[in-house]
This record gives sequence, C-alpha cells and structure tokens, in this order.
Amino acid sequence: MTIDSRLLDTLVCPICKVPLKTSRGGEAEAALPEGVEAELVCPADRLAFPIKDGIARMLVDEARSLA
Repeated sequence: MTIDSRLLDTLVCPICKVPLKTSRGGEAEAALPEGVEAELVCPADRLAFPIKDGIARMLVDEARSLA
C-alpha cells in the first residue's frame, strides 16, 4: 500500500515546513526498520518519518534521525 501522489505533494516537515521526499530504502540507502514500507525524508532536519500501512506517521517522536 502506498500514499497517493497528490497527498505527497502537499506534505511538509512538521518542524521546518520543507517539502518531504519519499524514500523506499534500498542498497544505497539504509534498510528500513521492520514494519515500515517507506519513509518521508526531510533533508533540512535530516529526519525520516515512517509510512506504515499506507499511513504517514508525522510525529517527531516517531521520526528516525539520518546520519
């Protein structure tokens, strides 16, 4: 299950309001945590917000810090 592309165009970081990018993991990127389909990444704050069951979890407490 994925998030509608129209919705992705409107989502912004809850901290800095920068548009988010989608990351699905892969060899070049870190493996996604268990149960996470994809992530919404804020390049400014270096945070990744998980997408679980097609729902973006936009809580700062659930975000993963990027190295």
